[in-house]
Amino acid sequence: MRKRFGDSAAKPAALFLTPEAPYPLAGGGQMRSASLLEYLAKHFHVDVIVFREPGAADPVCAIPSGLVREIKVISLPYHSKQFHARALRNFGRVAREVPPLVDRFSGFDAQIAAFLHGRSYQTAVVEHFWCATYADTVQRHSEKTILDLHNVESVLLARCAESERWPGSLLFRRFGRACAQLERKWFPRFSTLMVSSTTDRDAVAGIAGHPQVIVYPNAIPRVPLPAAAKREEIVFAGNFDYHPNRAAIRYFHEQIWPGLRDRFPSLKWTLVGRNHEDMERRLSGDPRIQFTGPVRDAVSRMASARLAVVPLLAGSGTRIKIIEAWAAGLPVVSTSLGAEGLPAQPGKDLLIADNPRDFIEAVASVLESETLRAALSRSGRLLYETQLTWAAAWETLNGFIIET
Repeated sequence: MRKRFGDSAAKPAALFLTPEAPYPLAGGGQMRSASLLEYLAKHFHVDVIVFREPGAADPVCAIPSGLVREIKVISLPYHSKQFHARALRNFGRVAREVPPLVDRFSGFDAQIAAFLHGRSYQTAVVEHFWCATYADTVQRHSEKTILDLHNVESVLLARCAESERWPGSLLFRRFGRACAQLERKWFPRFSTLMVSSTTDRDAVAGIAGHPQVIVYPNAIPRVPLPAAAKREEIVFAGNFDYHPNRAAIRYFHEQIWPGLRDRFPSLKWTLVGRNHEDMERRLSGDPRIQFTGPVRDAVSRMASARLAVVPLLAGSGTRIKIIEAWAAGLPVVSTSLGAEGLPAQPGKDLLIADNPRDFIEAVASVLESETLRAALSRSGRLLYETQLTWAAAWETLNGFIIET
């Protein structure tokens, strides 16, 4: 499937290859991809290759009209999400030493090559390590090839192994080692690697020693501070099909929430985001835990809470959920790993707590002190406004993707 827009010779051309549709802006991955796509569109005629899951909405319709020149949609084959089917696929992947998402998005070289036939680009951006296997195909048509690493997958999977119970921990560990091998193979094929933090830059240097790695920070569009009536609630936002979020919810529910629930009898815990159905069933016995499902504007919905909690035990990259909380004017209590890579000062921009007792006390201190809430809210919002909007992030690309 393709969509064409008007052409002009005034701009050079760029290619944007992504495994997931950048729009609608429904999560951290989409937010990062869309920010890069909109930056490219300011300076290039952009052609997009995007994958589509069976039954998903047409990604062509969601991309803002006139933003890009042409879109090629590659339809993925049906994969059952039933437990036994997923388990069978993953055990097969373990045997072949192929990480799940790399496996899911591999094998479409012919379709990509057919679309690129006769085309040339000044710059090509490949989103996610999952699509790194198309480096050679893309490189034949572009002067510069950039791999945008939303996460360092080997690090992410190794951390997931540490936070998961057996046998899941075994699978994550095996897939993490497989990713490390593939990273050493594929990273050097790209002109440049792009990461979201200096932490990830150091991790990449330890894996492949790539000569050019730039930090392009995660960010969200600038939005006005929401005016929202406050509720007696704390909030967690994310995609609940993403393992680090699921592990964080389990940890919070088992080891932190009981202490807060007893200490604050009217307090509710609200979970905002998509793919919530399974998690909602698991936590359905507590009427003070509520799920919103997917929302059009996460920042506005979060703004009605007293604070945001980010009890992550695994992850890589940086957390959009914290940036959204700061945009909403919310204080944040996070683990060190949850805040990793963000330009925040603990105690000033957010509170850090790395064990259940400290997390309970940190949340309680924010709930009980209007002065502390106001100070954290102001500082977080200022950090967002000055460093973590799309416009601020785009400044890091000037002189690198385009000449200034």
